[in-house]
Amino acid sequence: MSHRRVVITGTGLITALGTGTEKTWQAMLAGRSGIASITRFETAKLDTRFAAEVKDFQPEQFIDKREVRRMDLFSQYALAATEMAIKESGLPIGPDAPHGYAPEKVGVIVGSGIGGLSSLEEQHRKGLEKGFDRLSPFFIIQMITNMAPGLISIRYGCKGPNWSPVSACATSAHAIGEAWKSIRLGETDAVIAGGSEAAITPLGMGGFSVMKAMSTRNEDPAGASRPFDKERDGFVLGEGAGIVVLEELENAKKRGAHILAEVVGYGANSDAYHVTAPAPEGEGAARCMRLALASAEMNPEDVGYINAHGTSTPLNDVNETKAIKTVFGAHARKLAVSSTKSMTGHMLGAAGGAEAVVSVLTLLRRVIPPTINYSTPDPECDLDYVPNQAREQRVDVVMSNSFGFGGTNTVLLFKRFK
Repeated sequence: MSHRRVVITGTGLITALGTGTEKTWQAMLAGRSGIASITRFETAKLDTRFAAEVKDFQPEQFIDKREVRRMDLFSQYALAATEMAIKESGLPIGPDAPHGYAPEKVGVIVGSGIGGLSSLEEQHRKGLEKGFDRLSPFFIIQMITNMAPGLISIRYGCKGPNWSPVSACATSAHAIGEAWKSIRLGETDAVIAGGSEAAITPLGMGGFSVMKAMSTRNEDPAGASRPFDKERDGFVLGEGAGIVVLEELENAKKRGAHILAEVVGYGANSDAYHVTAPAPEGEGAARCMRLALASAEMNPEDVGYINAHGTSTPLNDVNETKAIKTVFGAHARKLAVSSTKSMTGHMLGAAGGAEAVVSVLTLLRRVIPPTINYSTPDPECDLDYVPNQAREQRVDVVMSNSFGFGGTNTVLLFKRFK
């Protein structure tokens, strides 16, 4: 069976480095950190008192003022990033648009690892103080994860599949992979895909903090996310959204779309090992990378850059390094590997979507973003992590890794469009 080719024609990005794809990208190339002390709530009792908050987001630029109040922040991020992606793509939906897609063939697959956490906290507090008969009638729709794709599909008239994967830190990579499969098989012609997260709340920070999963470098927040560095001591919580528009190649060409990159491979599997720790030697991650390469009918030597999962936790970074060496053999030494989480923090369910956008820009702009805060090499992490400085380098294939709690793994492959 011959499969259809799938391309990316639009991107939308909101991170702690800025609202908008270009703003985030330029900050990454400058090696800037988006991590600072938390401003939204009191953190004195927490072990970790900093995060990668989005500071410049103004929802009214994207959403009607009355609607903003009815939406959790994660849905606001998702809608705003989608608007950016559709604007860049010029995605035509409906019979009135030139070369317009049939609405029934346009899907929305947008996930979140946690969903409307701030709404949950706020309404629970209100229930305890005033009674649970006094909750907002919008509470449930603020909280549930699939409201993000629901709102997107309503706004743009997308009548195809509309759903949310939820797979912790692999969420939005799964969304993009499943969108690719859907278009490839002819179930859809275009899909808006990615993820959104807004979990920098007392409950979110408190939960990760007591797990001892996060960095406690409170005296130096900007230096706290240091993937692959010997002094790393945990991840830093981030937030935002990463959305891409995927289209079937021939349709995209017919309408004269500007094609940014091609999606060529997708792997998804499980460690089946532990709820939070990766499988020893990165066994599951290695299998997943091989699945992605096999789906793209590519050899390891074809890959020039890996946007690593690179969380800055002691276990993840060693295991990911081992997995890369297992899969790529001698070629691992020639690969550029970097973790942009060093600048954006870990955006949980939005991470894979944001890093997909970074992967596309790396192909387009011929620049590899750095891993910042890399100062003390770890003998167990001995690859080329593009330390501290962006690198001008043409690559033709980028691999993006996303691994999540529950032992879930996702790997995406992007190729320079020819």
